[in-house]
Amino acid sequence: MKYPKLFEEGCIGTMRLKNRVVMTAMGCSLAEPSGVPGEKMIRYYEERAKGGVGLIITEITRIDDETGVGTPCQLSVTDEKVIPQLTLLADTLHAYDTKLVVQLHHPGNQTPSRLIGGKQIVSASDVTCSVIGEKPRPLTTQEVEAMVKKFIKGAYLAKAAGCDGVELHAAHGYLLNQFLSPHTNHRTDKYGGNFFNRMRFLTEIIKGIQFTLGPKFPILVRIDGNEYIPDGLTKEDCIDIARYLESLGIAALNVSCGTYESGYTIVEPAALPEGWKQDLARDIKKNVKIPVIAVNTIKHPAFAEQLLENGVCDFVGTARAQLADPEWTNKAMAGEDVMIRKCIGCMECFRILNLGRALECTVNPVLGHEYRYGEERQKKDGAGRTVAVIGGGPAGMQASLTLAQRGFTVHLFEKADHLGGTANLAAIPPHKELLAEFVETQKAEIEKAGVIVHLNTPGSVKAVQEIGAEAVFDAIGGDPICPKLPGVEKALTAEHVLAGEKLNGKKIVIVGGGVTGLETAEWLSTDNEVTVVEMLDKVGGSLYKASLAMLEKELEKNKAVIRTGTMLAEIKDDRVIVKNAKTRFREEIPCDTVILAMGVRTNSALETELKAAGIRTILVGDAEKPGQIRDALQAAFRKAFVYE
Repeated sequence: MKYPKLFEEGCIGTMRLKNRVVMTAMGCSLAEPSGVPGEKMIRYYEERAKGGVGLIITEITRIDDETGVGTPCQLSVTDEKVIPQLTLLADTLHAYDTKLVVQLHHPGNQTPSRLIGGKQIVSASDVTCSVIGEKPRPLTTQEVEAMVKKFIKGAYLAKAAGCDGVELHAAHGYLLNQFLSPHTNHRTDKYGGNFFNRMRFLTEIIKGIQFTLGPKFPILVRIDGNEYIPDGLTKEDCIDIARYLESLGIAALNVSCGTYESGYTIVEPAALPEGWKQDLARDIKKNVKIPVIAVNTIKHPAFAEQLLENGVCDFVGTARAQLADPEWTNKAMAGEDVMIRKCIGCMECFRILNLGRALECTVNPVLGHEYRYGEERQKKDGAGRTVAVIGGGPAGMQASLTLAQRGFTVHLFEKADHLGGTANLAAIPPHKELLAEFVETQKAEIEKAGVIVHLNTPGSVKAVQEIGAEAVFDAIGGDPICPKLPGVEKALTAEHVLAGEKLNGKKIVIVGGGVTGLETAEWLSTDNEVTVVEMLDKVGGSLYKASLAMLEKELEKNKAVIRTGTMLAEIKDDRVIVKNAKTRFREEIPCDTVILAMGVRTNSALETELKAAGIRTILVGDAEKPGQIRDALQAAFRKAFVYE
């Protein structure tokens, strides 16, 4: 076996796990509005159990309906009505020898009041979370005592439903963490002050669960290894907490880090590498004897194996890795690393979740829709019928894969001598290496599926007719937007530059502050003087705030200048003329090269030719509507999924 440590059996309390892979808790907002797990949530978790995970820890699970709501469609253990469906979830996962732990949660001051009917949010003290921006009221002593009982009831309901344990979420700045941390706990009653008083809330919950359910029912606690905020919990504080919790008889510790206020340390964008925080778990593991689970931005099975070999943790927490590919574990066991769709760290999952929607993923178009697009619902009715796909970028490869899996004979035409399209260029800026790996995975997928690939072959009416295709999926992408302005012929596009076209000098103006413009600016600003010009009031509008923050940090470090509310007016040989988007005041910026990163527009030429020839044409990706890779992959998958 390629990864013997990863697939070694292990124990957490009375739970015997078939391997060391844990799907740690992530909010998914897939429960029914009532809080029970319905078909959406059960199918979501079932796919990961089917994919080989040893232990699944549910999303944040509500224990208090009045002040403890985390997402609009959040799993809940506040009422006995959840037991039948929660039992069904547990039974479903147990069929795959996967254990189920329910994570008990209260957000405290890290929830907006709109989620709790406009009532004032609560916390240990009246400390405002700067990200939420709403001042909480401190829970009274009696309310804290009542909250202890709610956590205990949640554990009781989880056990009654046949779940294998519970996890108390005492990390990430949520309510239990707010009592532990001196940053948020300024109380003067028995729940505030010294270390033991700050631990009292969590202690009473643990002791209450043990008394109610017996000492053998596994209790896990998720803790921070460092809060990374001023006057918050340090690494040393967290080690003390870990040792104290072990003395209470808990089954395991699940180590993470950060709070909402620590920014990108809590959920890391692509710029933070695998294992950047492994010292946190390692140092805690050195100080306790109970098992340690740890998340470490794991993308690759080889890295997970290395963490286990080096004694960083006893179980590896794979979070977004399981969103990107529910078969991550089985593929790792088979040694098929290249077939794993690895999380690219784009943070689209969290951006979408923060909009109040269920989870979605850039590289996994099925995520959150397993109940609609699961393999069991996929028709295998291709019967060898021939379909052409034109354009070998991510959307074209996804359409080809889905059609081939349905039994169609698929011919993929690509005008270049390689597949991947503009994704190959998008993978060039810093920290985008995983996008290049995704392209390699797609290549391996379509090869395994039997897609017939024609490189150096532009798709055309003649080519389609020669193979006898009944339809064409047009995935040729779009063309870079080039405004009709004086001197625009002097400009390069971001695609030109990323492809290696030579710059005229060191002073560069990039027009467009979207993803492409900012990432190109980051790439070039290490060796050049870069100014980004954006007509809107802010840059990176489509980026998750943590990803944008890291990009802006790098650009600031490299002394790049960002000019918002500024429009391109004219390009000269040695300068560019811009104007204020509101006042229209014009000014000059000296520069040697102007790079256009203003997005793309659809190219309808091929569609027109195909339809004129009477060939059925289905548009996907930028050929239909310009957007992000996630949009393109979803459209390609869904249209290929329902094609008849």
